[in-house]
Parts: sequence; structure tokens; C-alpha cells
Amino acid sequence: MKIYVGNLSDEIGKRDLESAFKEYGKVTSVKIKKDAFTEKSKGYAFVIMLSPAEAEAAIKGLDGSEIKGQKLKVGEARSDTQQWKSIRRRNHGGPF
Repeated sequence: MKIYVGNLSDEIGKRDLESAFKEYGKVTSVKIKKDAFTEKSKGYAFVIMLSPAEAEAAIKGLDGSEIKGQKLKVGEARSDTQQWKSIRRRNHGGPF
């Protein structure tokens, strides 16, 4: 199951997320989205867990939790197109 993790600080790395999610089950992938030019985090990531039950437990356990001073927003990932439109709308205030 693909999980969206938002509101990440620049200090949060792949290992931080993997460590947090491992408490709930097997993590198969962690991808922090980065700007192509600056290589800085865009403030969100995707985590993949094989077991839907473990993923649901991670979502419930980690949504609103704090890592390195930031409260995480954790939920089931939508399709890439829906996720992108939502992020653009939230960051730019328009109906992109």
C-alpha cells in the first residue's frame, strides 16, 4: 500500500521515515520527493508497505506525530495525478 507523508522538514531523511514506519511493519520503499534543480525536499514523501493492515496501523499511528519538530500528515496515497493537483492547489491557492 502506498502512503503519502506530508509536512516534512528539510532535516527529515529517508532513514528517519523508514525507522518510524518500521515500527508498524515491513517497509519496501521510501521516496522523498526533491526539486530537480536544488535537490531540496519538496516537503512530502511516499512510503510503500506490502501489508494493508500494517499500512493502516502506520497511518493511524503516525498521522499527527512529530519528527524533527514537524507534525506529519500521513494518509493513503491517491493517484499521482490527484496527489499532484492537491499539492499544487494547497501550495498556490489555485484550482490547477
